[in-house]
Amino acid sequence: MEPAFHRFSELFAQLGLPSDPPSIAAFIATHAPLPGDVELADAPFWTPAQATMLRDEIADDADWAEVVDRLNVALRAS
Repeated sequence: MEPAFHRFSELFAQLGLPSDPPSIAAFIATHAPLPGDVELADAPFWTPAQATMLRDEIADDADWAEVVDRLNVALRAS
């Protein structure tokens, strides 16, 4: 059984991205701020598989939805 709480590092690993803290910080710094009119899953830097995973987790309100929401907030900050 998967834990109900996931960390950024686990989400980044699921997305196939480097998941160590410096890499996560660099990813966010590189891609923020995401414009308000762009849905997280529609951002141009995701692969189709990554976008599908993000979209599905939010739509299904799955265990991963909370950390996906946190990533969305982090990418909106300037």
